[in-house]
Amino acid sequence: MNLKKRNFNFLELAKTLTPISMVLSFVGLITLLILGFTYGIDFAGGNEVQIQFEKQVTAEAIRNAVQSSGMESPLVQSFGENNEFIIRVEMADDENENAKRLTLLKNSLESHFKDKGGHIRRMDSIGPQIGKELRRNGVLAILYSLLMILIYLGLRFDIKYAPSAVFCLFHDTIITLAIFSIFNLEVNAQTLAAVLAIIGYSLNDTIVTFDRIRENHLLLQNKKPFFDICNQSLNDVLSRTLLTSVTTLLAVGAMWVFADGAIRDFAFTLAIGVVVGTYSSIYVATPLLIFMNRFKMFQ
Repeated sequence: MNLKKRNFNFLELAKTLTPISMVLSFVGLITLLILGFTYGIDFAGGNEVQIQFEKQVTAEAIRNAVQSSGMESPLVQSFGENNEFIIRVEMADDENENAKRLTLLKNSLESHFKDKGGHIRRMDSIGPQIGKELRRNGVLAILYSLLMILIYLGLRFDIKYAPSAVFCLFHDTIITLAIFSIFNLEVNAQTLAAVLAIIGYSLNDTIVTFDRIRENHLLLQNKKPFFDICNQSLNDVLSRTLLTSVTTLLAVGAMWVFADGAIRDFAFTLAIGVVVGTYSSIYVATPLLIFMNRFKMFQ
């Protein structure tokens, strides 16, 4: 199939999809404010133990073993498909006392699951103050990135194009983070790294589309309405969009299937961002650009 010869009427669905996307963006923002996030050890602080078993073990059995060592309210999560678990417990205020607690936890796990082939793969400790500082720096990194992008968009595009691209970035970021909040997925340093990558990916896709719209508008502004010019431009970049999105998803999918831990979380976040970013360049950024073009002050 030759995509260059196709003339899909992408914007026919915009009257329905664009308002839904805008509503979802603001609902997502409200969701973030109400539900917040489940922070990983990077941001929340505490002790984290990763353990793998040769035989089947239940999370409840691990939780009971941890509590028997004197640690209350442990968080136990299944990790991957190889009988691996992540155990999180609160961190003691005193460093020496915390080291003793980790040793006690390690001994308790090894004694309880001696016949299950338990092997501790990793033990980490991050103080709550350090976690708070990392969380603050992560938020600042996103804000500074968005600020630099705003400056870049202001220099590259005129006032008709820039607001649409900005809202598109807002849409992609909020939707991705709202998914993490709604499904109670862990937010850690890898998640923020993926969000920054999503911002760059979405911006690149939107800029390519807007560049083609601007070029076609200069050539066809006396021959076609702006709506048709935008629709033609979306068809012009269709092959490029599909090739970029599909190849990216293939790479991300491979990481998600074959990797574990932080890499898998990173891949999952990127996959969401690629899908949402591709969608938004068509059904968020472009329809908003058409709306802006209706005002004489932007023409």
